[in-house]
Amino acid sequence: MATVDECRQALHDLAARLEASAEARGRLDLDRTLACRVTDLQAAFHGRITGGLLTGITDGDDPKAKIALIAASDDLLALINGKLDVTRAIAGRQIVVKANPFDLLKLRKLL
Repeated sequence: MATVDECRQALHDLAARLEASAEARGRLDLDRTLACRVTDLQAAFHGRITGGLLTGITDGDDPKAKIALIAASDDLLALINGKLDVTRAIAGRQIVVKANPFDLLKLRKLL
């Protein structure tokens, strides 16, 4: 099981990767709040996806977030590090993404 700090760092790494990738920014034209809930650690983080960037990552949940990613800590790390395919993870219920269908299609480009 990963730690809260490792999950937080993984989200910050994802944000940095998006910032460095102009291609990803161009493909992701969303402006949505995001909540990431880590089930096995009873932890949550939230931020905002805007202009292809993940910004304002902070601890705590945002129950009103337009997009919610729910996963165990190890699955979250594997997903962000590219070791877990997002489509298979959703189909296998390793992760749950709550979003409208159009946002979900766009988010696949992010991960």
